[in-house]
Amino acid sequence: MKRLKITTSPHIRDDMSTQKIMLLVIAALMPAAIAGVIHFGWRALLLMVFCVLFSMACEAICRILMKREQTVSDGSAALTGLLLAMNLPVTLPLWQAAVGCFVAIVIVKQLFGGLGQNFANPAITARVVLMVSVSSDMTHWIAPRTAAGEAFAYDAVTTATPLVSGTASMQDLFWGSTGGCLGETCAAALFFGGIFLIFMGLISPVTPLSYLGTVAVCSLIASGGDTYEMTYQLLSGGLLLGAFFMATDYVTSPMTSRGKLIFGIGCGLLTFLIRTFGSFPEGVSLAILLMNILTPYIDQLTMTKPFGAVRQKKEAK
Repeated sequence: MKRLKITTSPHIRDDMSTQKIMLLVIAALMPAAIAGVIHFGWRALLLMVFCVLFSMACEAICRILMKREQTVSDGSAALTGLLLAMNLPVTLPLWQAAVGCFVAIVIVKQLFGGLGQNFANPAITARVVLMVSVSSDMTHWIAPRTAAGEAFAYDAVTTATPLVSGTASMQDLFWGSTGGCLGETCAAALFFGGIFLIFMGLISPVTPLSYLGTVAVCSLIASGGDTYEMTYQLLSGGLLLGAFFMATDYVTSPMTSRGKLIFGIGCGLLTFLIRTFGSFPEGVSLAILLMNILTPYIDQLTMTKPFGAVRQKKEAK
C-alpha cells in the first residue's frame, strides 16, 4: 500500500522547461527570419546572428559580474537578440544594434533581477530606445531585392514602409516584398509562426486575437467600412510580429484570460491611435510597452478570488 504524502504546490508538473519554451519560440520565428534573409540578403543574416551572440555575451558577463547562477543556456537571451534584430532595419550599423542588445539584456533584464523580473519586454524597450536615439538610421528602409528583381546596393535603393507609402499590394504584404524591418514584412511567415505557438500551447490565442481584432474594428470604423484599408492595416508594419511574439510574453503580459483580453484590446487601441494621430507611422512597440507598464494593475483587477476566501475588513483607526 502506497503512503499518502503531503507536499506543497505545484502538484501538477510538466516537462516543458524554460529552455524548451525559448527554443520552440525561436523555431516559430524561423520562417519570418528565413523570409527576411531571402528578401534582404546576407546583411539580414549577419544582423540576426550578431544580435543573438551579443545578447548572449551580455547576459553571460552580467551573471559573472553579479556572481549569480549562469542563465545564458536557457535561451532567453538568444530569443531577445533575435526578436530585437527582427525589429530593426537591415541597414542599421552593428554598433547601434549592440547598444540595443545592451539596453535589452543589461538594463531591462539583468538589472531588474533577470528572467521573470523585468517590467517590460526587453526587445521592445530596446527598439523604442533606438527609435528615439538614432531615429534616422532606424527609419532607413531598403527595398527588398525580391521586389527589385536583383541584388541591390544598400546606399542606393531606399523606400518607405507600407504604412508610410500606402501603396503596397496585398500580395506584397502577404509574402514580404515590401520595405520595413527585416522580420516584420512577411505576413505569411508570421501567421505560420503564430499558429504554431498556439497549436503547441505556448501562447493563449486571447491576446493576439483581441489585439488584431481591435485594430481591425477601429480601422473599419475609421475608414467608413473599407475592408481593404482594414486588411492593409493588419498586414503592414510590425503588427503581426508584435501580436504573436511580443504581446504574448509570459513575464510582461497578464496571467488571467480576462487580463489577456484587456491587454490585447489596450494594445490594439493604442496602436491604432498612434498610427492615426501620432508622429510615428508605427505604434506597435510603444503600445505594447505602455501596456507592459499597466500589466500589474490589470492582474490585480482581474485576479480570481480563491474559493471560500473572505476579504478582511480594514480596521478603523
